[in-house]
Amino acid sequence: MVHDAHARPPDALRELFKQRRKQCLASIDAEHGIIDPQRPGADSTSLLSPPTQFQHGEIKCLERIYANDVLGYDLSLAPVVEAPNDGFEVNALPGLYVLPSLLSPRMQIALLEKLLHRDLNNPAHKTNLHLHYDISYPVSQDGREKHEEVAADCSFFGVDTTSLLTPKDPAIHKPITIAQMLESKLRWTTLGGQYDWTNKVYPDEVPPAFPPDIAALLKDLFPKVDAQAAILNFYSPGDTLSVHKDVSEECQRDLISISIGCDAVFIVGNEDGSETATVRLRSGDAVVMSGESRFAWHAVPKILSDTCPVWLQDWPNIPHGSKYQVWQGWMRNKRINLNVRQMQESYPSARNP
Repeated sequence: MVHDAHARPPDALRELFKQRRKQCLASIDAEHGIIDPQRPGADSTSLLSPPTQFQHGEIKCLERIYANDVLGYDLSLAPVVEAPNDGFEVNALPGLYVLPSLLSPRMQIALLEKLLHRDLNNPAHKTNLHLHYDISYPVSQDGREKHEEVAADCSFFGVDTTSLLTPKDPAIHKPITIAQMLESKLRWTTLGGQYDWTNKVYPDEVPPAFPPDIAALLKDLFPKVDAQAAILNFYSPGDTLSVHKDVSEECQRDLISISIGCDAVFIVGNEDGSETATVRLRSGDAVVMSGESRFAWHAVPKILSDTCPVWLQDWPNIPHGSKYQVWQGWMRNKRINLNVRQMQESYPSARNP
């Protein structure tokens, strides 16, 4: 089947998107048609529980390796939670897997530390703001840019919140402050292969290197996929992701999506919209779109406010004490979503930033 990146979603998915976008939290909590593995009495007829990908002991081993030794996060600074729930496949959409609580609190914070303090501060990783703004990147106190370590003086969160981003065309766009950027204007950044959102293709040139420590973690969690490109989405309540299909990759390897922060309503449907599902995703959950569901329609019609876990709400001021005190509570109404894909079976050598 030839997939068209500009195709119009089926009416059934468009209507489901509108319906879910309008629902309040109480309605979502009460509706059993929404798949919610953490709610007693969830619609079990929609689920098929396969063997879990990892034994719980293996997850804990990965946590020790990556959260502490590789990603550099002190494991004593986040709560210990129960072992992950079993993953499941959605019956209506074969190949669509949901893995609740796959990443522990410690792993989630470790990822945020790298993605938002280090990788966001890498000029090779373009954002939605680059088209209209000249972005000055933070530098360390010794005057050098650093992209390989997490440093308070080399993160956008460590910059004076009143510092300005200058528009390329002042007649069209106004300057914005770092505070405005991080609170609402920053919508996405791309890692590795830099997606062309206008033409919906990956550029021909050799892409920047995908962060190797995060790629290694993803490879251990999802052995079938080589992390070559990712889109890191930033959501606040009221934000949505419209119905679309991911069809620009030149191979059919699984798509991986990891949620951190507030809950999200995720909808997905087959080619003609005759089969659909709605899933509530929480912090630490992962979604795998594989097999028949690799090219399924999907969207995020709603972010649920005030659902960020208590232990995460004050990030980035944890675990740094007072380093980022001005950002205390930044994650309270944020959802960060890491969407990972493999662009090609044979991957060109990435260039270093």
